Amino acid sequence: MLSEIIVADKRCFLFQNGQAKKCILQPVDEHDLEMLETEIQEIIRMTDNEPFLLAAFLVGDWNKELSPWEAAPVFGKESFGSGAAETLSFLCDNLIPYINDSCEGISGYYLGGYSLAGLFSLWASYQTNIFRGIAAVSPSVWFEKWDNYILSHTIKAEKTYLSLGDKESKTRNKLMAAVGERIQMQYERLENDSVLEWNPGNHFSQPDIRTAKGFAWLIS
Repeated sequence: MLSEIIVADKRCFLFQNGQAKKCILQPVDEHDLEMLETEIQEIIRMTDNEPFLLAAFLVGDWNKELSPWEAAPVFGKESFGSGAAETLSFLCDNLIPYINDSCEGISGYYLGGYSLAGLFSLWASYQTNIFRGIAAVSPSVWFEKWDNYILSHTIKAEKTYLSLGDKESKTRNKLMAAVGERIQMQYERLENDSVLEWNPGNHFSQPDIRTAKGFAWLIS
């Protein structure tokens, strides 16, 4: 069962499975919250009941709080902000210290998420080595200038899980249609223990199951 806490004015949700040494950190929105219980049960099943702590934190403004820099709208009129640095500060300065103080024995942190949360997780792992592993599930690697960014930066995580739906690049939006090439480029640039998994379907197919697969690979 998930327990809700408030950390630095953010709603966070905790689940602990056994004597956990590994902590999963995940940005979520309201829709993700509805699927979190399924995701957790799938992680337990896929890892044969591996102990873990999951700490999800609610993101209010998805396009702003998870974007590494400002970018023009891709669909609709909502542009992308540059709030990723502030969100990363929340993790490093507030949520992780809270977990360290409240939960004994945590020795490894694993950050991940779906879509733009997956891109944020990748970006965060270029900024700090505090995350042992990254799960970037159907990440928004089509993001403006992301291809240039990874050419001049080195990821700091020990492990990286990437995945994409095999139909995600089949879109009329030219920028988003590049996601297949971008995910392959991202994978080829990684120098750590990494995997790229292709899932059947488009971007909206089973995000909870896909996310569970990413975290299960990291903590197994």
